[in-house]
Amino acid sequence: MSIVPLPVFEEDADPSRRDALTLEEQLEKLEAPETIVVKFGALKLVGEYKQAGGIKAGCGSKLVARTHRGTELVEMLTTTCSNSGCGKSIGRDEMLEYIENSGGKNYPFHTNGRVLRIATTDDLGRMDSLRSRIDEQIRTSRSLVEEHHLAMKIVDVEPILGEELLTFYYLSEDRIDFRGLVTSLASKYATRIEMRQVGARDEARLVADYEKCGQHCCCKNFLKVLSPVSMRTAKQQKQTLDPKKISGRCGRLMCCLRYEDQTYRELKKNLPHKKTRVGTEEGPGIVIDGKILTQLVLVELENDKRRIAVPIEELLDPETCPRPWEEVHVPEEPKPKHNRNRNRSKKAKQNKSPDEKQGAEGKKKKKRRRRRRRKKQSDGNADKS
Repeated sequence: MSIVPLPVFEEDADPSRRDALTLEEQLEKLEAPETIVVKFGALKLVGEYKQAGGIKAGCGSKLVARTHRGTELVEMLTTTCSNSGCGKSIGRDEMLEYIENSGGKNYPFHTNGRVLRIATTDDLGRMDSLRSRIDEQIRTSRSLVEEHHLAMKIVDVEPILGEELLTFYYLSEDRIDFRGLVTSLASKYATRIEMRQVGARDEARLVADYEKCGQHCCCKNFLKVLSPVSMRTAKQQKQTLDPKKISGRCGRLMCCLRYEDQTYRELKKNLPHKKTRVGTEEGPGIVIDGKILTQLVLVELENDKRRIAVPIEELLDPETCPRPWEEVHVPEEPKPKHNRNRNRSKKAKQNKSPDEKQGAEGKKKKKRRRRRRRKKQSDGNADKS
């Protein structure tokens, strides 16, 4: 069944009667960019190329370009001019600054090339057919490696659209004389052969897909310069030292350990070193450990050997810091004894039982009687005399 386009109303066809322009009219008003930034190749190389003229493409478009390797199918990233009409366009100074911060001379950036045209369906189909042969080319090359008795492993094969070059990526620990292998491959495929040695990280960039975090491998997704990661970085971030948990698909330490390394270094400079004497509100002590992210210091007090966590903002001079155990407590003045005895007698009286109270009253009466008798006897003796 053929597709028949719907008729366009006269009001929609007339730009003066419409509020907005169509996409085709907007594209016609845009000026073609002078340079286009693209990525190409299995290793995602980046290039800034001038165009042949009149190319107006958007970000993500497939283009055909002449690079330093030959005619290739490339993907447009952005433009470096302000008149392209795209909100994602950047200035060339910003792009060069990004390249400098991302690796400088080691960043895979090229300018020797030209964008020829927008890729057609024939170009895309031809590239798909070339990629479908990669598995067979890998098997053939590995069999040739065994015939030449070479200590190397073919990792991947990369064709280009123009078929001027066929790149073989191999993994090897030593330098290898592969001139015989190159001759066999050139006679087999009738094209220029390039052998490129890669490491374990580049192998993961070529053949890996997802990492244990659930995201695409950083080396395959956006990283262009693969710097080595040391075990010191993992120790500084208090990571587990189990190699199985901090290693990536390549068998090396994960690249993401480097992302926060600079921040950890700057924060660690604020913390005092271990076994340093510091002062706190509870007295001087010795630094046992420190937490980089929370900026806390674990201090063992000199007085009672207690361990407390102190923020670095609250650390004091150990010589002038407070010493709570040396504070003098003034004793209270003792109360007079008679007051104390009166209070005791009152309390004793209040706490006595009824029987005890009656016994005490009887004793008092007996004392009074004795006093009276003694007084009478003394008065009678005085009269006799």
